[in-house]
Amino acid sequence: MPDLHGFGPALLEGTWMTIRLSLAALALGLLFGLLGASAKVSDKRVPRLLGGFYTSVVRGVPETVWVLMMYFGTVSAMNAIGAWFGNPKLSLSPFVAGTFALALCFGAYATEVFRGALLAIPKGQKEAGQALGMSNLRIFWRITLPQLWRVALPGLGNLYLIMLKDTALVSLITLEEIMRKAQTAANATKEPFTFYLLAALIYLFLTVFIMGALHWFERRANRGFVRTEL
Repeated sequence: MPDLHGFGPALLEGTWMTIRLSLAALALGLLFGLLGASAKVSDKRVPRLLGGFYTSVVRGVPETVWVLMMYFGTVSAMNAIGAWFGNPKLSLSPFVAGTFALALCFGAYATEVFRGALLAIPKGQKEAGQALGMSNLRIFWRITLPQLWRVALPGLGNLYLIMLKDTALVSLITLEEIMRKAQTAANATKEPFTFYLLAALIYLFLTVFIMGALHWFERRANRGFVRTEL
């Protein structure tokens, strides 16, 4: 066993922070993705343009830049808002800024996954729901959404695995996640290989666990669904 010089608990805290950050960004990113996909498949021109603008701009800028802009670029705006409430030093915490930045990037890619899934659902099902007098919201909730997850889940799973590793970028804004803790330990002990290798193993363990969970979710989503043999 490697000598961790007492940094074992710190690495566990960093792992927990990484898990919390990735799950928070996932929840918000799924919302962004659903909204973006709904806009891109809309019959109206303005929502389609807005959806295309969102995905083009966000995917065209590196995730590192979004993390830095979300944290440092909002300082003036947050200070101005805080001044109205008597707190001129108001600012986003590294966790909140990192969550929004990662969710923004995840949502841009998830938009295309959701868009493909929406287009894969036959239009006749929506028309059947309308013929039964169902509202558009009820059609989406009872007919479209259950099928949407089944089609989109593999792609969303891959995006989540990518985002899990992108959480390392948030160490740039001092959030105490895995890489930040590993860097602190490496600097203090002068053993960078040990702690960076341990960080890599932690990411690998999380990835294997999530892949198993995704496989279980895919099996549940496909219950009762029979593929047509060609």
